[in-house]
Amino acid sequence: MVTRLLAFALWPVAVVVRPGRGQHLACQWALAIRFPAEDLTGLSAGTRAAFAAARATALWRDGVLLGLTSGHRDAGEQERLFAAEVRRAGSAAAARRRTLPPGESWHVRGRAVDVRPREGARWLEAHGGRHRLYRVYDNEWWHFEHHPEGRPPRLPHPGSCLADAES
Repeated sequence: MVTRLLAFALWPVAVVVRPGRGQHLACQWALAIRFPAEDLTGLSAGTRAAFAAARATALWRDGVLLGLTSGHRDAGEQERLFAAEVRRAGSAAAARRRTLPPGESWHVRGRAVDVRPREGARWLEAHGGRHRLYRVYDNEWWHFEHHPEGRPPRLPHPGSCLADAES
């Protein structure tokens, strides 16, 4: 509620700074204050624009916060995450149920976002298609990918392939 009130308070200034886009800008300012550690750097232009539009709609229309936990990861960071999961899970096959190697991760491509809180993820699952943001894995409520071409198939987990999902 505080973030929404802050966006309303910032709206008049945002309208002056960016006529016709004041609501969107006020939302981005308010969310930057609410989630100061977020980093949208490295997201593809389409993914960044889709996520910004979705979170503005969520806040203004429904009063729902949509924060970013993780966006773009470079290949080295993704490799470290995958290696750590291999050690934890005991094998690469088991690790792929929770994370992917860099060559397969949409985070490395700048087209995936991990969101918070759970209420925001529920909102994005229900309304993200308007912004071409889709939840793609059953076991990851927080993970969404930007697919401008349309809804991808829903998979049980990151390491499953389409054939696994259809069987």
